[in-house]
Amino acid sequence: MIINHNLASLNTYNRMTQNQKATESSLAKLSSGLRINSAADDAAGLAISEKMRGQIRGLDQATRNAQDGTSLLQTAEGGLNETQSILQRMRELAVQASSDTNTTSDRTALQTEMSQLTSEIDRIANTTEFNTKKLLNGDLKGVTAAVNASGATESSFANGSVALKSISKISTALKTDAIHLNVVNALSNGISTGFSKAVFSITTVLNNIAATGVKISGTNIVISAASVGGAALKIAISNATNIRSGDSITISIIAKQAANSDSTKAVHLQIGANSGQELEVGISKMDSTSLGVRATNGTALDITSQSKASGAVTLVNNAIQTVSLERSKIGAYQNRLDHTVNNLTTSSENLTSAESRIRDVDMAKEMTNYQKNSILNQASQAMLAQANQLPQGVLQLLK
Repeated sequence: MIINHNLASLNTYNRMTQNQKATESSLAKLSSGLRINSAADDAAGLAISEKMRGQIRGLDQATRNAQDGTSLLQTAEGGLNETQSILQRMRELAVQASSDTNTTSDRTALQTEMSQLTSEIDRIANTTEFNTKKLLNGDLKGVTAAVNASGATESSFANGSVALKSISKISTALKTDAIHLNVVNALSNGISTGFSKAVFSITTVLNNIAATGVKISGTNIVISAASVGGAALKIAISNATNIRSGDSITISIIAKQAANSDSTKAVHLQIGANSGQELEVGISKMDSTSLGVRATNGTALDITSQSKASGAVTLVNNAIQTVSLERSKIGAYQNRLDHTVNNLTTSSENLTSAESRIRDVDMAKEMTNYQKNSILNQASQAMLAQANQLPQGVLQLLK
């Protein structure tokens, strides 16, 4: 028998210490709900779950970003909705002014409203904002490809009919959105070559083409190079002999749009948890000049005469179509973002489930472990007391 080293007591003490640590670990897991409270609990599991946590928080923030982007687009679309309402009223005014039942004073009153509506379109374009970011003034037009010039023709005649053929040549520098030609004087047997034989009244258009810039050359209506910035616009006509004085020719033209390669002029929406997962949204400039309802000299469309008002109808029609296309594009972005939010939400949910399996504790199982460790801890304390009594047997030898 020895008394300097009570090995039974030491062994029991070590066991009790282990049981206490296990009990403390169970208490920590039960109180936090986590299986991994420190790197020592599961080093590899901690590294994996932390990476997942970063992804989850990134997905949740990307969801909020997409929702903010939807709000921005809704704000822009709301502004365009009002712009389109204004354009519809402007078209109504132009149609009204096209009738000669109006007097000069009547058309002057209509022109006043037309000018005010045009200014309101500019105000909407320059003041529609989201979080102080202007939306419709062209700052966010984004990267766009060049749009080739194209043309369409319309004709309306009091005497006979004239079929206008496709545009055979158009200037890439053309600034005009529409041209309205009204035949003021022509030979009774048709239009002869040369400007002196046919006189036109010219609707005020964006490039302010002068009457002297329009000529008849053979079977073509030619707008001189000086009028369109360097190249001639030729429109072939057929059955020209049916054109009479008072007839009108309306030519609608979509001008060439220059490309924009500046990607900073766009809305970049971070719609993913990782770098580069973004959506670039462009919103075109929607002021009166860009829409083609304000001349380059700063004036509104002129509807003070029948011919000019008739030409203005075409200009406003083009503007309505432009706004409709822009609203359609914005609506498509909104629908895409709705699907993006749904996808991000699902991804976050599934990744959270995976992270939970690594990080969270099974409460029922851990309570069982706690009960086991608690009983072992109490038992080890009792056994330590018994082990500490073993050296007392040495005293019996002294009796």
